[in-house]
Amino acid sequence: MSTTGATADPLAALGSLPGVPESVESVRKAVDRVYGHRIMRRRSNAITSEAALRGARGSAALSGADWALEEVRRRTDFGADDEARVVGAALRLGAEAGQLLSIWRQSPLRVLARLHLVAAADGDERVGRPRQAGEAVDEPLVELPLPDAAEVSGRLEGLADLIIAGTSAPALVTAAVVHGELLALRPFTSRNGLVARAAERIVLIGSGLDPKAVCPAEVGHAELGRASYLAALDGYVSGTPEGVAAWIAHCGRAVELGVRESTAVCEALQRGAA
Repeated sequence: MSTTGATADPLAALGSLPGVPESVESVRKAVDRVYGHRIMRRRSNAITSEAALRGARGSAALSGADWALEEVRRRTDFGADDEARVVGAALRLGAEAGQLLSIWRQSPLRVLARLHLVAAADGDERVGRPRQAGEAVDEPLVELPLPDAAEVSGRLEGLADLIIAGTSAPALVTAAVVHGELLALRPFTSRNGLVARAAERIVLIGSGLDPKAVCPAEVGHAELGRASYLAALDGYVSGTPEGVAAWIAHCGRAVELGVRESTAVCEALQRGAA
């Protein structure tokens, strides 16, 4: 993402790309519908908890650990093998995201470092800091060219400056850009996909679009499929207006599918209460 140009708010400029206003409006209407569900007035905490679980499952699936929801729900040991560690990392990030909302707007880089510490959960000296020159990245499912450490540092600083300065861009646009930049940069030596999706979630919650965290975009990203996810990411990385708009629209569709998932949970709870 380029942050240069005549406008002082490049994220806001992205909101006017062809198709983006329609995606923003569609997401807003979908979110409003689930927040208006009668069960949300009485059982919102239950919907939030279930959304976190399902979101973690979806994020882990995109990182190669595609477990059934009930397997994620029942398991307690997440250190047995590589897939289990991915699922455990996704669950920890889901729990941690809500604790970092107040810090995000003041220090997004600190939040990203914390997310990586939580996801990696080991004592490696590379954990919790952007990768340095010559350090390899373990992110096998994203095969885009890897920016060098100097570019990573500059673009992370630029992204942080935009977040701290604030933007009039819709929440969907900001969340999509944060998500896309982190996947494009892969700033850490591991777990970048999980961190990127957790950061997207923080933006959607902290912006006020989804304050109760009941619209898990990760569910939608997983449902749309890894091939579609990576194709949309290719568009973002291309930097063309069409490619960036397609990535934002993809993220919007993912939020809508997350809304659909939580609406189904609401309906199930309503039937159980009847």
